[in-house]
Amino acid sequence: MSAAIILSDISWSAPDGTSVLSGIDLSFGPVRTGLVGRNGTGKTTLLNIIAGNLAPRTGSVAAGGSIALLRQAVSASPGETVADLFGAREGLALLARAERGEATAAEMADADWTLEIRVGEALSGVGLDISPGVPLAALSGGQQTRARLAALVFAQPDFLLLDEPTNNLDREGRESVVRLLSSWRCGAIVVSHDRELLECMDAIVELSSLGAAVHGGNWSHYVERKAVELEAARHDLAVADRLVAEGARRSRLAAERKARRDSAGRRRKASGGVPRILLGKMKDTSEATGGAMARLAERRERQASDRLENARKRVEVLQPLSVSLPASGLPAGRTVLAMEAVTGGYEPERPVIRDLDFAVAGPERIAVTGPNGSGKTTLLALAVGALRPFSGTVRIIEGFAFLDQQVTMLDPAVSILANFRRLHPDATDNACRAALARFMFRADAALRPVASLSGGQILRAGLACVFGGPRPPGLLVLDEPTNHLDIDSIESVEAGLLAYDGALLVVSHDETFLSNIGITRRLELPAR
Repeated sequence: MSAAIILSDISWSAPDGTSVLSGIDLSFGPVRTGLVGRNGTGKTTLLNIIAGNLAPRTGSVAAGGSIALLRQAVSASPGETVADLFGAREGLALLARAERGEATAAEMADADWTLEIRVGEALSGVGLDISPGVPLAALSGGQQTRARLAALVFAQPDFLLLDEPTNNLDREGRESVVRLLSSWRCGAIVVSHDRELLECMDAIVELSSLGAAVHGGNWSHYVERKAVELEAARHDLAVADRLVAEGARRSRLAAERKARRDSAGRRRKASGGVPRILLGKMKDTSEATGGAMARLAERRERQASDRLENARKRVEVLQPLSVSLPASGLPAGRTVLAMEAVTGGYEPERPVIRDLDFAVAGPERIAVTGPNGSGKTTLLALAVGALRPFSGTVRIIEGFAFLDQQVTMLDPAVSILANFRRLHPDATDNACRAALARFMFRADAALRPVASLSGGQILRAGLACVFGGPRPPGLLVLDEPTNHLDIDSIESVEAGLLAYDGALLVVSHDETFLSNIGITRRLELPAR
């Protein structure tokens, strides 16, 4: 019997009572499944329920086969080594003693002589050339993620559960994870916003406020199906809209006819031409008919309204978000950033950037790329003045904007509106509201504290505060803008940046994102 995971009527609510998952019925076989959806739809929650780390409020999980879960971020324990991830510390220590001639005959009989080779192959499978004895704390976050993934694969589970496995990985790390999953032949459930990784999936499951929808095929096939569904949903919305309007028209006509009949009855009564007993019977009949017609009209209106609401919800789920950036008016050829013979970093004796000559002119779109640790974020800090160079000069256009990974320009303790007013103290209340509304923060949404927002909402709020002022920046500097965003948010930012007429300087390992925003030049930093 093939390994399988079956979810029946799974529901789960946050501690404050907010419903996150409701009535989820899904089954997973020995195929690779991408789990997608907007932030807050419960993707990580669902993985933890499948893994048994979280109990559902209702429903059950039936798992046939072994399961291994890779979490988004796990800190290394003191003294923990790479070998500990594989459960191989004692086995490798035994092989080392045997090699030195210090193992007993009994130990030699129990030794796993292929262990070191198999651990090494698992590490190289994710692009790591490291010793199993290396402390985990000595590895970068991306290297730790890859080492943990190698250990999961080494255990040969029936199902891999991976939560954003390529987050914070450099290009090499992303490619190694894609290669590993492309060759994986057991079951895998992968939460990811990495569209390149999702291309090697066999199926896509989308979580939304409407529940879970299963789409066979990889990411490209899913996108095609979504486009067809969106067109169908828009058609249904238009039909439902017409039905509501037609129902309102019929109700108005019925009310007008009744008013005319009632008026005619009053005139006949006033003329005295109809016997009182017949008038009473006519009144009763009219009231009964009118009541029945009113109930029928009310039922039809309710059905039409329900259909309209359902159609509208469907369109809202399928309709991509949109971000529109106003024009900066940056002239072609104007120098917006010039770095001449720049050397800088955090310790003068160990500079990160050495003798860099670099310039941005006009509406260029430049990607700063390179492996983790090569100094990409340091370069941005030098460019925007957050870090002073040890030598050399930096000149940057007045009115540039810099959004780092955490969008630290925003105060998390106050609302989006309060942040906007702090950054644009001369703006009127109407101007503040209008600027935020263009970025889909309307009415009470503008009053939400920044700390309560998702990653995509925080980036959108940062863009609103930057581009909502009287003078949009001619240079926008972004450091890993797609980290922790859902795909809908990434695509909305892509559309906005593609239409932006200013200069872009972007650090990102997401090649799909860089391609979609029209990068024209790259600054590749070497490994240090």
